This record gives sequence, structure tokens and C-alpha cells, in this order.
Amino acid sequence: MSPARLLPLLALAALGLFLAANLGRPQQATIRSAMVGKPVPAFALPGLGDRPGLASTDLGGGEGPVLVNFFASWCLPCRVEAPQLKALADAGIPIHGIALRDSPEDIRAFLARHGDPFRRIGLDRDGQAAIAFGSSGVPETFLVDGRGVIRLQHQGEIRPEQVAEILREARRWR
Repeated sequence: MSPARLLPLLALAALGLFLAANLGRPQQATIRSAMVGKPVPAFALPGLGDRPGLASTDLGGGEGPVLVNFFASWCLPCRVEAPQLKALADAGIPIHGIALRDSPEDIRAFLARHGDPFRRIGLDRDGQAAIAFGSSGVPETFLVDGRGVIRLQHQGEIRPEQVAEILREARRWR
């Protein structure tokens, strides 16, 4: 067999080896929100039943730092971070939730099962608030200072070992 005929076969084998070697490797790309360091975008979301909704005007009224947590009942990592959100709320950090593309019934069931650390919950049925924040998915948490400026973005679930770091950051922006 001529070397010219082997070239496509060798290229295919090399591609297969490359793909196999990188298949189990975790994704390295992190998409940061361009909103960090900027005022919270304008939004107004309805609440969950008789609970108050959430609007940009609720953030930055001098309340001090607050966390805005994007979550969903269908999100498995959101279940993992539920105890950490409770720990942050128990430590005195106000947390507001934005339920992304979810039904009120499913949200209520999620909160009943995994706990409810939220002072307010806004229903982002079409994902427009998430887009305005520059969120890349759920769970995702933003630290907003008392002036309404986004100071920190935490992508993915908050893990137990990250609670102290988030508390430090929140206290830094008091």
C-alpha cells in the first residue's frame, strides 16, 4: 500500500486518539459575566404565589451585600448547593432567588424538599433576567453590594469549602 493511501487512515487514527484522550477531561472554559463591576440590570419578576417577586429596585437600596442565586427545580447541582445556601443565610447574608424556566408547582416542591433560604423569589419564565445578568446557567450566584453593583459571580454550585470565601467577600462589600 502506498504512503498516500495511508495518510487519511493515519489522520483519522490521530483524531480518534485526540478525542479519546480529551473525552473525560473537565471543561476548562469559564464564561464570565460582563456585568461584574456594573450596576444590576433593570428587571422585574413576579413572585411565587403570595411571596414577593424580585426586581432590580430591590437590590442596592442600602441593604448591604445580598446574594442573587439563579436556580431551578430540575437542576441537580442546585440540590447539592442547598445546604450551603442555608449556611450563608444563617450567617446573615440575605439571599434572593431567581427561578429559571420553571413552574411554580415544581419550585414549591423543590423548596419543601431542599430548604428555602430565599427572602424573595422571582420567576424568570423566559430567561430574560438571566440573560441580562450575563448568567451562563444554573446554579449561579451573584454578590450585589449595597449600591446595586454586581461584585462577584460564582458559577456552578456553591460547595461547602467555598462558604467561608463567599462570606468573606460579602463582608468585604458591606
